[in-house]
Amino acid sequence: MEHHFANLARIIARHAVIHRCHMRMKPMKQKKKTKDIRKHKRVLDTFTGPLERPLLQWLAAKQPAWVTPDILTSVSIFGAFVIFIGFLLTNYSRNYLWLATLGFIINWYGDSLDGTLARFRHIERPVYGFYLDHVSDAFVEVLIFLGLGLSPYVRFDLACLALIGYFLLSILTFVRTCVKGEFTISYGRLGPTEVRLIAVIGNTLVFFLGTVTIPLFSLSLMIYDWIAIVVIFLEATIAIATAFRQVSLLSKLDPGHKIPQD
Repeated sequence: MEHHFANLARIIARHAVIHRCHMRMKPMKQKKKTKDIRKHKRVLDTFTGPLERPLLQWLAAKQPAWVTPDILTSVSIFGAFVIFIGFLLTNYSRNYLWLATLGFIINWYGDSLDGTLARFRHIERPVYGFYLDHVSDAFVEVLIFLGLGLSPYVRFDLACLALIGYFLLSILTFVRTCVKGEFTISYGRLGPTEVRLIAVIGNTLVFFLGTVTIPLFSLSLMIYDWIAIVVIFLEATIAIATAFRQVSLLSKLDPGHKIPQD
């Protein structure tokens, strides 16, 4: 009798071990997954959009066959180098502000048209294009803000704070793309084109007005410094408001499991 009980115990123990092994080998199913980056929705609502979108479609239709989205991305990066060099050379003459302005136009042409051309020709590469476009944008913004900070018209610390604000908004945008599948390019109807226009207006004001200073307490701030301060304030305000709004929304969409009450 004891022999039969011992055999039964060994059989039960063997089945328990096999069951545990199968459970370890079986991949756990995730209840919720992050959104597929290839199927994200672009959200772009800007002041210049109604004029810019038809213009970009027209330019895309006029591009020769040898012009590819990758070439246009390279044009965008080249424009950023022109901006950087233009701002750097303003230490010798403010006439180089026009070179920086030309760089903004070149950068707009390449950056705004590369994705438009891919969609126009139906040659999108969602994963590759998304990665290349936004990694190159990061390097472009570093060049632009560093160029501003190394010019005689913007304090270096303000330029760095504005760059930090840009990266903060970028992080919020990418996280939202992963969790909601929405890639938001504009905030408060302000997008990349509006920012470039602000920079071009700033260049023009500084060129014609010179180094006009508007003091703040013990600080002597120039026109571009004040533009940078406004940009930093907008970036911080938009980032904080967006973060709180998305956290509130996602907490309702993803309530989790309630702890059972005794």
